Amino acid sequence: MTNNWKSRGYFAGGIAFGFVISFLVTSNSLLKMDQITGTRYISRETNGPSTQSMIPRAGLNSEAPKNRHELEKKLEVQGGSTSPKDMVTHDEKYHHDDDQLAKEMYNKVRILCWVMTSPQNLASKATAVKKTWGKRCNVLVFMSSVENKAFPAVGLKTEEGRDHLTAKTMHAFKYVYDHYFQECDWFLKADDDTYVIVENLRFMLSEKNTSEPVFYGHHFKVIVKQGYFSGGAGYVLSKEALRRFATKGFHNNQYCREDGGAEDAEMGKCMEGLGVKASDSRDALGRSRFHCFTPLTHVDGGYPDWYYQYDKYGGKKGVANMSDYAITFHYVDVRTMYALDYYVYHLRPYGIASLGQDLNVKPKQTN
Repeated sequence: MTNNWKSRGYFAGGIAFGFVISFLVTSNSLLKMDQITGTRYISRETNGPSTQSMIPRAGLNSEAPKNRHELEKKLEVQGGSTSPKDMVTHDEKYHHDDDQLAKEMYNKVRILCWVMTSPQNLASKATAVKKTWGKRCNVLVFMSSVENKAFPAVGLKTEEGRDHLTAKTMHAFKYVYDHYFQECDWFLKADDDTYVIVENLRFMLSEKNTSEPVFYGHHFKVIVKQGYFSGGAGYVLSKEALRRFATKGFHNNQYCREDGGAEDAEMGKCMEGLGVKASDSRDALGRSRFHCFTPLTHVDGGYPDWYYQYDKYGGKKGVANMSDYAITFHYVDVRTMYALDYYVYHLRPYGIASLGQDLNVKPKQTN
């Protein structure tokens, strides 16, 4: 496996280079000023002409949300203005990427991606997911409160709103178990403002055992004894973890809350009660792969204060602490969703081929 990764091209030009360019291009538009409080923000563009969803930069104003849940209540998930037709490149004949290994991994590490969305986001954020990273999943399912056969989206018949994300998550995982359990090996939950580099997720999971009760994501150390994973950064369950949830945890308040609370923390409590281990997703150099903020935020460290208390590894910043095989970023608006897809899969420095790096943590040998 090691020689194979070192000798074959994976993403020519490298993902890291693309992200650096993305920071330079988008940084001027990301920093905004609240006209009322004077607080500087990292903002996400929305559908409305004047409405902003804001992520406060840490320590810049005392009126910034003081904890994660205050922050999330301010984030109304909507889309940007980029049209899917803007992503049609017509340059396929010039692409000569060696993607054979990625194709092999597609068949060997089968991933179902289910995306948390809502009826009002289908035409914007959910469409962006479908047109970009979602098409690289083995199975892609959009979970909403109302069925939409044309899109399509599954109607879970749950209430919309942040207060009901737990119910939506529990019912979504049960739906996945009932309909797709035999078709896939790993089961990823993501939001419709999460960007996922699916090939890097497959690489991380390629040396993991889906028969073990494990799940992976961006590790928070509070609330749950073993910690839990940020919902926005996405988290992925093994086949055994999903089986335990569906057969023992669903509709069983002894292990899994049916609604209310913070969705990701409640899922963390559920997994811990079912004996599912919150496992380390960092690469062999100890660098993060799942990220609960935008690329720019993780590069420059503009974190809200609560993050330093939540993050298991101390809220590190900078490209030196971010894996070359990063998997997810969160709070990605529609325009940035399309932009990231361009940076990762199209932008190339001529004459430089990026060979695979063996960055997976090797399992400990047992006698």
